[in-house]
Amino acid sequence: MSAKQQELHEPSVVVRFAGDSGDGVQLMGTQFVSSTALAGSDFATFPDYPAEIRAPAGTTFGVSAYQINLGAGPITTAGDAPQMLVAFNPAALKVSLPLIADGAAIIVNTTNFTRRGLAKAGYEEDPRSDGSLDGYQLIEVDITRLTLEAVKPFGLAKSDAGRCKNFWALGLVQWMFGLELEAIEEWINRKFAKNASVRQANLAALHAGNAYGETAALAAAVPQLGVRKAKFAPGTYRGVRGGEALALGLAAAGELADRPMLFCSYPITPASPLLHHLARLGKLGVGVFQAEDEIAAVCAAIGASFGGAIGVTSSSGPGIALKTEAIALAINAELPLLIIDSQRGGPSTGLPTKTEQSDLYQAVYGRNADAPLPVVAARSPSDCFDVAIEATRIALRHMTPVFLLTDGYLANAAEPWLIPEMDAYAPIETNALAGKPSGDVQTAVFERNRKSFGRPWVSPGMPELMHRIGGLEKDISTGHISYEAENHQAMTQLRADKVTSVAEFIPEQAIEVGASEGAVAVVGWGSTYGAIYQAVRRIARLDDRVSHIHIRHINPFPNNLAELLAGFDRIVVPEMNMGQLSTVLRDKLGVRTVPFAKVTGQPFLIQEVVEFVLGQLAEVTGDDVRPRIVQGEGT
Repeated sequence: MSAKQQELHEPSVVVRFAGDSGDGVQLMGTQFVSSTALAGSDFATFPDYPAEIRAPAGTTFGVSAYQINLGAGPITTAGDAPQMLVAFNPAALKVSLPLIADGAAIIVNTTNFTRRGLAKAGYEEDPRSDGSLDGYQLIEVDITRLTLEAVKPFGLAKSDAGRCKNFWALGLVQWMFGLELEAIEEWINRKFAKNASVRQANLAALHAGNAYGETAALAAAVPQLGVRKAKFAPGTYRGVRGGEALALGLAAAGELADRPMLFCSYPITPASPLLHHLARLGKLGVGVFQAEDEIAAVCAAIGASFGGAIGVTSSSGPGIALKTEAIALAINAELPLLIIDSQRGGPSTGLPTKTEQSDLYQAVYGRNADAPLPVVAARSPSDCFDVAIEATRIALRHMTPVFLLTDGYLANAAEPWLIPEMDAYAPIETNALAGKPSGDVQTAVFERNRKSFGRPWVSPGMPELMHRIGGLEKDISTGHISYEAENHQAMTQLRADKVTSVAEFIPEQAIEVGASEGAVAVVGWGSTYGAIYQAVRRIARLDDRVSHIHIRHINPFPNNLAELLAGFDRIVVPEMNMGQLSTVLRDKLGVRTVPFAKVTGQPFLIQEVVEFVLGQLAEVTGDDVRPRIVQGEGT
């Protein structure tokens, strides 16, 4: 390794690719991730899609970006400030420049830095010459022209040839990190196996970009970056996105319950990828149904559960709103149902490709009448696997719908995943009716477990078990329609007790980082896990009075949560909403919190959390350690 490489050999490096949505930025990012994983690096990614479908090329509205944090780890976020940026056009540079670190290496595709290209991005002056890029390491490369030269022998049309520029740029980045090309070559060969000219052109572009970095003239201008290898626990790993892990978890839950699963949905961003992943898992007993609308989707899922399969439906906030009446039907009928909410920004159409955690009220409270439901939340892409199993277990044990909350960030982000041994998971019990009832069948079908309040799962076609069920209020003992006042009081209490009883089956709340008491507890849920975890670890180097608590079971909370929180002087709750978990904690536990709200459509940065928490710590203790905090994740 050269002296220069040794100097830049960092625990982790944050890289960002940005360009038009048609520039192949997401593909470039995923292939770079594959290479870094094979090289032994830990990683976390953040694909950032434009909110508008096919916004005008070259405008800031159409910028697509892919960010990856790679290195020794533990890495739990895509990183705060990229140390390297590849910008395919002026708009990508303009959008990304406020995000990147001082002194970062910026590779720009000079082909698009024309007067027209600059104007479309909103630049009055060329940032390369007006001082805007002073303090950065600017690397100007005519990527498009060099790509066209590299692929010229293969006879592609100019537009098709230009699409190879992402692989040209990837070849250069691979050289900068000293990564092999073999995995990318194999992918190209598989992907374009039926189109020889496109396959050969992309391979040629990849190698041309890689060779460009090796030229003697460029060796001094382009830095070579090295990252330390991560130390992983023994086992077999693979890279996984949250949507894929969720799909695999649902399939595994069906296996553990020994029941078929039917996933019913209507396409909506960012929930749609789950349908795509599950459609490939038919051999594992998973059926998929794309309905004509949200209401049809949830009703079909309820029909599946009524028929003895595990019914699952999925959407984002706007679609969940449409499903609400049918969800109440499943509550009243005491049928298991999984409702997966991939949260996105804003009410109405809002920010469909941006992330947020703003559906917590909707999950906990958002139904007519008193209709409580269990709510669980995944904290990372790989955690989606385990949470899918947990949500299914709760639904079948208590015979109730269950909300599983994820978000746009988790659905699309990726990280290494230790493939679990399925023997470590207990089978999922399904509340089968034991034998033929000795008495009245209608009464037997509604005899509930004394601990879980789950009734037997009796589906059509089971001999001599025909019974009546529907959405009208039913007699608590027989299931027949009842309008009696006292009975409705009893059924309302039963539905509440069913959810409350979940707390008797789940683990006590654990502490992720820190002690069980102290000055400040930073409490999070969902995808804020990575930023909070790293922030508290960073603070702990200077002050051990801060702890991190991350909640998976939100309704009901674990039984020990109130006592645990009582051991801290101040409770800080960072969330990507205006303080919804803070409200629920106050409602359910009477806990006073300090909300830290962020609703920009972007995940929390580690440093944002660090600075806010240290401000709170200083108020509580009178000791301000902010000037001594060390920058950098996982160091």
